[in-house]
Amino acid sequence: MAFTTTMLAWSVVEYGGGMGGAELPHALEAIRWATDFLMKATSEPNVVYIMVGDPNSDHNCWERPEDMDTPRTSYQVNVTDPGSEVSAEIAAALAASSIAFKDSEPSYSKSLLQRAAQVFEFADKFRSSYNYSTKAVCPFYCDFSGYEDELLWGAAWLYKATNDVRHLGYVTKNINKIWTAGSSFGWDSKHAGINVLLSKYALSEGSKNNLPFISNADTLVCAVLPESPLSRETFTPGGLIYQKQMVSMQRPVSLSFLLVTYATYLGQSKRTTIDCDGKAIATSRLIEFAKSQVDYILGNNPMKMSYMVGYGDKYPQRIQHRGSSLPSIEAHPQHIGCKDGTPYFQSPKPNPNILIGALVGGPNDGTDHFPDDRVDAGQSEPVTYLNAPFVGLLAYLKANSH
Repeated sequence: MAFTTTMLAWSVVEYGGGMGGAELPHALEAIRWATDFLMKATSEPNVVYIMVGDPNSDHNCWERPEDMDTPRTSYQVNVTDPGSEVSAEIAAALAASSIAFKDSEPSYSKSLLQRAAQVFEFADKFRSSYNYSTKAVCPFYCDFSGYEDELLWGAAWLYKATNDVRHLGYVTKNINKIWTAGSSFGWDSKHAGINVLLSKYALSEGSKNNLPFISNADTLVCAVLPESPLSRETFTPGGLIYQKQMVSMQRPVSLSFLLVTYATYLGQSKRTTIDCDGKAIATSRLIEFAKSQVDYILGNNPMKMSYMVGYGDKYPQRIQHRGSSLPSIEAHPQHIGCKDGTPYFQSPKPNPNILIGALVGGPNDGTDHFPDDRVDAGQSEPVTYLNAPFVGLLAYLKANSH
């Protein structure tokens, strides 16, 4: 939820103007739903509530949200059992959201920023991974990249929200300790996002500064674009960035957001090319490539299907989502218990309730094939951290008539 919130807020901060008068309030409403929750989860000093519900018991049942009767156990990190990565990501979400609400709700924005600073201080002062502090986290939500990237990510957003150079110094001092060329970007790894976010500041300072963010962001571009001599990405035959992981669509969506955003920053600084080992890459190519990934996701692919539910003539019908796959309360008012939902989970029939707009996990084997099987969580489960950066991508493309 925290990373989703950060990315939706970033989408609004950069591209809210392209969302139009009707859609921007919807985006802010979605952010506020999350930030209200995160504010409650961080209301005690040096305590962050990170999860509600035992993942093992919840995954053991297939129930509608209205019928859930599994234990609503709450889990926290604190001074004796810290969780720097989850706390710092919440700090990033609150700081980013404070920028999104700065004009429309200045008092709320100020409260978000104050809390972000408090939560970041806790994350930085009491360092450890929530993998070790909260036994319920793994194997479902393990952090594999370490907590250092989240600390820098949180500091970067605090700098963007406050212009306090102490936060910039914190990131500058530590960025090259964690940065590796071609680093990914997603809910677990923030490496590439940190550099793109702060490249805007470095670009505005001109070429005389020694900040590493521009060169690191350039390295990211060179590692992603297929024509670059330094490209490290794998692509499906249909042209989608592919990395075998639980939700393969996260990589193309998140990296495309970064490419568009970096291209925007480069354009603002009048820079037109990136040097990839002697090959000049036009900044316009970043937009073109990101658009190709969006087009693939929305139907221009070998399956001729959209990976956004409800969009186009052909889209996933059997997504792994309880509320979508089980009958509605109106259609079936009787209680559906823990195991009573199993036949619906295993059914080959399409979901009765269409979750319009949801993005699913994507192709499963690098060959552009999508099984459309509810049991296949990695491919058929919709996740919010796909939709959040996709909002920014679509807003940019809409505003720029691509």
